[in-house]
Amino acid sequence: MTNYTRLNNLFGWVTFLIATTVYTLTLEPTGSFWDCGEFISSAYKMQVCHQPGAPLFLMISKVLSLFASDRSQIAWWTNFGSAVSSGATIMFLFWSITHLAKKLVFKVNTEISGSQIFAIIGAGLVGALAYTFSDTFWFSAVESEVYAMSSLCTAVVFWAILKWENEAGEKSADRWLVFIAYLMGLSIGVHLLNLLTIPALGMVYYFKKHQATTKGVIGAFLISCVILVFVQYGLIPGTIAFAAKFDLFFVNSLGMTFGSGVIVFGILFFSFLISLLIYSMNQNKNLLYFAAANLVVQLFFGWGVLGGAIAAVAMGLVLFYWKPTINQYILNTAVLCTMFIMIGYASFAMIVIRAKANPNLNNNDPSNAYSFLSYLNREQYGDRPLAFGPYFNTEMTGQDKGDMQYRKGATKYEEVGARPIAKYAKNIPFPRIYSDDPNHVQFYKSWMGISGEPTYADNIGFFIGYQVNYMYLRYFMWNFAGRQNDVQGAGAVHEGNWISGIKPLDAWRLGNQDNLPASITENKAYNRLYFLPLILGLIGLFFQYKRNLKDFSVVFLLFFMTGLAIVLYLNQTPLQPRERDYAYVGSFYAFAIWIGLGVLAIYEFLGKKINLMASAGITTVLCLVAVPYVMAKEEWDDHDRSNRYTSRDLAANYLNSCAPNAIIFTYGDNDTYPLWYCQEVENIRPDVRIVNLSLLGTDWYGRQMKEKMNESAPVKISMANEKFAAGIRDYTPLFDQSMQGNAELKDVVDFIGSDSQEAKAQTQGGDFINYLPTKNLKITVDKNAAIANKVVDASENDKIVQSINWSLPGNGLYKNDLLALDIIAHNIWERPIYFAITVPDRNFYGLEKYFQNEGFAYRLVPVLSDSTDAILGREGSIDVNILYNNVHNKFKWGNYNNGKIYVDPESSRMTTTCKSTFTILAQSLFNKGKVDSCVKTLDKMNVSIPFMSNQIGYNLIPDLMTADLYFKCNQPQKATKQVELINNFITNQLNYYHSLGNQRIGRFGEEINFGLSLVNELAGMAEKNKQTALTQKLKTELQSLETKFSAVMQQ
Repeated sequence: MTNYTRLNNLFGWVTFLIATTVYTLTLEPTGSFWDCGEFISSAYKMQVCHQPGAPLFLMISKVLSLFASDRSQIAWWTNFGSAVSSGATIMFLFWSITHLAKKLVFKVNTEISGSQIFAIIGAGLVGALAYTFSDTFWFSAVESEVYAMSSLCTAVVFWAILKWENEAGEKSADRWLVFIAYLMGLSIGVHLLNLLTIPALGMVYYFKKHQATTKGVIGAFLISCVILVFVQYGLIPGTIAFAAKFDLFFVNSLGMTFGSGVIVFGILFFSFLISLLIYSMNQNKNLLYFAAANLVVQLFFGWGVLGGAIAAVAMGLVLFYWKPTINQYILNTAVLCTMFIMIGYASFAMIVIRAKANPNLNNNDPSNAYSFLSYLNREQYGDRPLAFGPYFNTEMTGQDKGDMQYRKGATKYEEVGARPIAKYAKNIPFPRIYSDDPNHVQFYKSWMGISGEPTYADNIGFFIGYQVNYMYLRYFMWNFAGRQNDVQGAGAVHEGNWISGIKPLDAWRLGNQDNLPASITENKAYNRLYFLPLILGLIGLFFQYKRNLKDFSVVFLLFFMTGLAIVLYLNQTPLQPRERDYAYVGSFYAFAIWIGLGVLAIYEFLGKKINLMASAGITTVLCLVAVPYVMAKEEWDDHDRSNRYTSRDLAANYLNSCAPNAIIFTYGDNDTYPLWYCQEVENIRPDVRIVNLSLLGTDWYGRQMKEKMNESAPVKISMANEKFAAGIRDYTPLFDQSMQGNAELKDVVDFIGSDSQEAKAQTQGGDFINYLPTKNLKITVDKNAAIANKVVDASENDKIVQSINWSLPGNGLYKNDLLALDIIAHNIWERPIYFAITVPDRNFYGLEKYFQNEGFAYRLVPVLSDSTDAILGREGSIDVNILYNNVHNKFKWGNYNNGKIYVDPESSRMTTTCKSTFTILAQSLFNKGKVDSCVKTLDKMNVSIPFMSNQIGYNLIPDLMTADLYFKCNQPQKATKQVELINNFITNQLNYYHSLGNQRIGRFGEEINFGLSLVNELAGMAEKNKQTALTQKLKTELQSLETKFSAVMQQ
């Protein structure tokens, strides 16, 4: 047994070294897209990231950042933290597999044989290395996201309960339970996913302590779920909710300072736990009575007078009438575990402490009890119905009033108003098709084929077909069967599906696989695993089920709670911003255990036919080659992010598009978080103020805009903070007053911000509300200030208009719109104002004809454009000199031209933006007669961003323009090459669609027609430029394609 223990420990560390080395070699050297830029920025400067926070992750990342030699290395070190966390996860997975495997082959009171040791270690290696190279886990292992460290927490607590299982019955065994509780508390400071392991841990405890019965198993599961609910809803937000109510009383009723009630609650809460702990050791009844009275006081504040009175009566009946026998040891262990959960949870003190310091990134400003509670509850993101709710078309009949909401005032908490709760004409149980967003409604109808009223069958069908199958099982199969490509899918047969690589089987679901296009076969995420990991995992699943049902139920619970249970809880709407496979990584971890155990099943099967040692060796080697090796071979290229700088470089391009001291409006995660990273971490353009239009709808973000950040001066906002506080001016409707001419923007903002009765309209309900009096606005131009502050170049003096006149789209203003217009009105002549080119059109507020394209941002200038941006279809002018300098001298392109790096979906989407910038510049240069500069620009584009596409659409327009401009600049060879690239892609894609058969072609009608029109455009372009051979070739191919798709074209 000693040899086994040594080998087990040794190979556990070997898997750690292998995994950590793999992840270190493939990690991204800078900030990635999505949340990573925010997390690195928050870690580096100890700031407050988005709800519900990850303080432990940030603090550990901060420590790692101290090893960086300069600012450009900080991201590498924080990413390295994820690599090490993931490597450690693999090590603990190895030890968990070997623990479970040993119980399957080793009989008590016998000597473990060499072949058994070999097989057990082999099982651990195969399962752990399979998970090492799994798609979803590898993705999170190489970036600064919480999921790598969260996976480590899951791995450690599962391993720890197995260690407890080994020592159960020994005097010190339950220290492992306390250790697990502490880890649970710590893990809350990373991500809540780890709490989902509680039911599996509970079953390990039950099976070790009790003789299993059906009734006992059900009871143990239910108790475990109660513990999960207690921790997730009781300890985490519940204690803070009670603390907030204490603070409300002490501040508003007693006139004490903010936080005084929190301190009192903290004293009561921990004295309650301490008194119970001491009582569990000496059974002093007075301590029990003190704890009961203490709890009643807490409940009076937390649940109100009625709730507290009921609790007091119940407590009295229990203590003085029922007088139950209390197991002192269980009480002691439970209290200790609760205390250690709270000690781990105390990492969230960092959030409040740093919020009070008011850092640049201070999401939700959780500096007081109520804002911190809102932060923990993720109130900014809204709620989704779980048990009961409406269909997407159910009429809302009114609103009920929920709990009163509070915000911090000058000296006391102020009422915001009761939380509105929508009332519907009809609610159904288990609602799945509930969102009334027009895009979601269209998707529901398309996915389920709903033509009339939705039925409950449609509801359940969407749950099974979309939420379970498409948004979970598809991800599961990516990891263990294979992946088609990395294009985010919405149900089409050529985007983001799972495949196996076995063509007949794939064809059954996805159509003919013999004529696959380059958008699939040349996509680095085209991973064919041939079902090998899945098959081995299923073998292990059935082997464990047959051999050890108790352990199987534990692993299955882990698999279920971190997979399908999350599907039930999330109740996802369709058209998510990105793929969500990372949410289910825990269930993939559980399946990797079964992959490892599959080795034992094969070992035992072969052992009946050949020597057991030979069986162990052959099985281990074959399984290592068939599963981890194949996975590594197929998936390395689409997980290797080394030398990829796309996110950082493109973010810097946004900032470097701006003049000094500028304000730039952004909108989404990927045109904001990477920009934060550039400023906060690498100190790139700290003079530019980033204003995210999505966050501007919150009061805390509006307040932050008024403060200095880095080298950026405060943003002028005329409205006082209380005028846009939570619940105030959330929406300002249009009540058109038929005013003549255009109203001055400053006057309109002041009018909406007025609290005067004369500036309000009375609703049918009798309330007086602020309103927008007109959509026709103007900004009178201060020409001297505009030139002096370099808002517009002096050379444009004769083009400057007297006033910027425009009409607002829509019929009202949300708070973010109102504050954005306030910012424009009061800053426009003092500092340059830009809109990122990725901001949706609706958030340009109708100002497009005053935009000047300067790269990755449009500058708002008092110059009326008479040209149209042909690429994006937006009005606006172009400053050729600024744009040329930016494109050729300032901008970087993230190593797009390095054929070895993986261009992820977000980077791929951004190629259209990048190429549009190039082609807009090139067209402008050509229009001005600067042919050489035009060619130089096009050449730089083709070198910096080679042709890449995965769909036929408007993303090809910049490439089409490039070919046309090359012809116009008398560069026929370059033009011809460009035409052939576009045509080959289109024809390749269209021939693939045709091979799918008539039943599937209909879904691609729009894309097919667009592709044919582009080929026709290319033929016309070639003919116009006297390229006879090319013209003939294109026309022949076009004729062939039109024949193939004649039926589609007629539709």
